[in-house]
Amino acid sequence: MPLLILIFFAFIGIVGYLAQLNPEKVTLFITRETSYEMPVTALILFSTAFGGLLVILSAGIRETRNLFLNWKYTRLQKKEAQVETYYTEAVNAFLGKRYRDATLLFQKVLALNPNHVSTLLRLGKIQRIEKNFNEAIRLHRKARSLDEQNIEVLLALSRDLEEAQRFEEAIQHLKEILHLDETNVAALTRLRDLYIRLQHWEEAHPIQEKILKLPLSSEANQKERVIFLGIKYEIGRLFLQRDQKEIARRYFKGAIKLEKGFLPAYIGIGEVHLKEGKTELAAALLEKAYEMTNHLILLHRLEDLYLEMGEPEKILQVYRKAIDKDRHNTVLKFFLGKLYYRLEMIDDAFETLAEIDAHVEYFPDLHKILGNIYMRRGEPESAVEAFKKGLKLKKRVLVPYYCAQCDYHTIEWSGRCGRCGRWNTYQANPILVDKAHKKALAETPYSTPHPREII
Repeated sequence: MPLLILIFFAFIGIVGYLAQLNPEKVTLFITRETSYEMPVTALILFSTAFGGLLVILSAGIRETRNLFLNWKYTRLQKKEAQVETYYTEAVNAFLGKRYRDATLLFQKVLALNPNHVSTLLRLGKIQRIEKNFNEAIRLHRKARSLDEQNIEVLLALSRDLEEAQRFEEAIQHLKEILHLDETNVAALTRLRDLYIRLQHWEEAHPIQEKILKLPLSSEANQKERVIFLGIKYEIGRLFLQRDQKEIARRYFKGAIKLEKGFLPAYIGIGEVHLKEGKTELAAALLEKAYEMTNHLILLHRLEDLYLEMGEPEKILQVYRKAIDKDRHNTVLKFFLGKLYYRLEMIDDAFETLAEIDAHVEYFPDLHKILGNIYMRRGEPESAVEAFKKGLKLKKRVLVPYYCAQCDYHTIEWSGRCGRCGRWNTYQANPILVDKAHKKALAETPYSTPHPREII
């Protein structure tokens, strides 16, 4: 302050000194008609004061602007902090599956920041979980408009559309993801699954090829490989239905080339041969396939085929040859006995099936056939005992199949399980297991694969 007072008085002194040296006046024109006369010193003093005023105004404006920006920044920080607090609480509620609380908190976030992409994403997921698909789609579309290349948003949107049964739109969004990232595992897998769901096998094939080229773990690679086999098999069936036998055969062979034990492909090629009228070739193929895989389903196919051909001795030879290789296999013996019964070879059927009866406790189909044989042999008391054992028999003897993966039971064979959708999982075993004695039966040499109770 003393320095300023000193400067002020020095300035007054200099002005007074200049006023004495320059007593003249100058004329200052404001317009052509308006002018003022003033001392030179006064003009200098006025100019200096005006310049000082401009400097003060400029500094004032700059300081005011800085104050405004600081206020705005502080307010924004407070708002972001509040958004972050609500969002964190909402995510915790979401992860805890407290969807109602999470929804309220996410809505508070959107009230503060309507363009919060993460909130739109998670709120949309809640709507999808609650089956409000249209609202989920709306929220995820808004999120996408804010961040077009956000893959997580695109995945969520495709899932919404799939759940809403709008499959083609879902496929388009998955393709957009692959356009951004062609190795995105989630998008490839979802697109593959969607094609399988729609039975678009030819479209699923190249997608599955890409998945198999990805760096997968050994277990994951094996799983994907099985799916690839199934897709090849289904394409083969598709072409077989279109009567394009050569293409169908190529796909079936492709599946066998990848997995020699893939049973559906052998049956597919057999069907191709049958469509071509090459019955002998089909039978030879199935026999060879059985020798390679020991799969009983192939024997059932052979049995029907040889009987249709009027050559029952051939299938009998196949059964006998199989039993010679595995003399303790009760299932094989049962199927041979059943075939004897089917061919009216009653004595052979009785001899074969009676041998099994001594080794199994609960085998309804066996007891049903034995009861019928006893009746034909004129032994009603023995027949009654056999029927009592098989009290839960079905009306006729059918080959039961079950899926070893999901325990689905059916009497219709298919290359693909009707419940879990996996391929090559059906097993054939007519032995029913009393669950109370499952452990005991599991220890017999005839319990592989594990017998299951038929529902």
